[in-house]
Amino acid sequence: MKHILEELENRRAAAMAGGGAARTDKQHAKGKLTARERLSILLDDDSFEEYDMFVEHRCHDFGMSEKTVPGDGVVTGQGTINGRLVYVFAKDFTVMGGSLSLAHAEKICKVQDMALKNGAPIIGLFDAGGARIQEGVDALGGYAEVFQRNVLASGVIPQISVIMGPCAGGDVYSPAMTDFIFMVRDTSYLYVTGPDVVKTVTNEVVTHEELGGAKMHAKVSGVAEGAFDNDFEALSQIRRLINFLPASNREEAPDWPSFDEAERQVPVLDTLIPANPNMPYDMKELVRAVADEGDIFEIMPEYGANIITAFGRLEGKTVGFVANQPMVLAGVLDIDASKKAARFVRFCDAFEIPLVTFVDVPGFLPGTRQEAGGLIKHGAKLLFAYAEATVPKITVITRKAYGGAYDVMASKHLRGDVNYAWPSAEIAVMGAKGAVEIIFRAEAGDPDKIAKRTKEYEDNFANPFIAAKRGYIDDVIMPHSTRKRVVRALRTLRNKELSNPWKKHDNIPL
Repeated sequence: MKHILEELENRRAAAMAGGGAARTDKQHAKGKLTARERLSILLDDDSFEEYDMFVEHRCHDFGMSEKTVPGDGVVTGQGTINGRLVYVFAKDFTVMGGSLSLAHAEKICKVQDMALKNGAPIIGLFDAGGARIQEGVDALGGYAEVFQRNVLASGVIPQISVIMGPCAGGDVYSPAMTDFIFMVRDTSYLYVTGPDVVKTVTNEVVTHEELGGAKMHAKVSGVAEGAFDNDFEALSQIRRLINFLPASNREEAPDWPSFDEAERQVPVLDTLIPANPNMPYDMKELVRAVADEGDIFEIMPEYGANIITAFGRLEGKTVGFVANQPMVLAGVLDIDASKKAARFVRFCDAFEIPLVTFVDVPGFLPGTRQEAGGLIKHGAKLLFAYAEATVPKITVITRKAYGGAYDVMASKHLRGDVNYAWPSAEIAVMGAKGAVEIIFRAEAGDPDKIAKRTKEYEDNFANPFIAAKRGYIDDVIMPHSTRKRVVRALRTLRNKELSNPWKKHDNIPL
């Protein structure tokens, strides 16, 4: 028996070594951790249970019979994060560049199936060079099997992708179908084709960073939900994100102990809005002031920064915050902001996370670039997302709520459950100056008359009381009482029941 146990230990040691010490040293020299080192940071101590450690590829072409490594370039299994079950796979760049073979794909598919069946999140750590060319269509088929499972799991369990090295070709489409993509600055790249192919096809000279680096995807393309400075920070933040999320759409988000007073008042909010209606202020101050202990996890902080999307907690329960940001483009809704917020709202609705929306929006961004870019359809995505959502929806208008953007931002007309306004709220078709110039066009040459008309318009519409008289605003509240009122409203909505008409699926304006 002793020799059998020794054989097992030897085989385990060979699998744990991955591509060997030399390749591990190269990984470290690039500022990257190995697949197993990453999992040890991501998961609770001594919680990882590995599957398929001894799996090898089955390819015999191009001399591949002599190139087998136990595990075949991906580490898969289950573990816990703060005691909660998650399934994981981590691509191992030290083994044939982490390239995907059929056996490699089958390992990933196994944990995808287990996660879906058992109702637990799945986290993928990507660091690979794409498909294993020697396997041809088998590798392509393996990719498609993974993609199919991504689609079936969407909206059922949270799916998180962390790009921690190269991720190219077929590898990029699995992360693209997950709920969240995070990247590591300077060491991770995400693109369909690399710089060499781009140069050959288009004669364009571009670096890895310019083509698919973390900065580009987190700020420009919006492909990534965020970027971190190194492997350790990325994995630590994923642990933190998991704390906000439910295990599946069959469970509620975790209820964490809160040391914050539920009905705490925030006097500083009474002076948050500047006296000058054209002056900006930082909406994140309001979001943090309302959230338990000021703790939020922002999604896509660099992309579409004119709107804020973040997870936080109220009375220990997860909520999704959506808020216009007057510090950037005056908080206007444009293409990027609309897409960003719509996706966040739909995620929250899929996983029964209540939505708290803070509104200060002067409208949709005008201009030929926005119209040519499809602002109408992209703006409709956010409208569609809010209108479709059946979770509790609390809305607070802090200042401007102009035009169609008023409707879109979780208004009462889109089944907002409780809609509040601060006394500083302005709810109108447009700003006073623009409205007067249209309504009283004939008086445009008389500055005194225009000034009088503007004052008249402001007196009538630069306040929340017209909307409150019609029941579109449930109450006009003092800013310092915002947390208390939102908390109380959410309590009343804990047993909310609302459903949409039966359908196979909707047809959101993509």
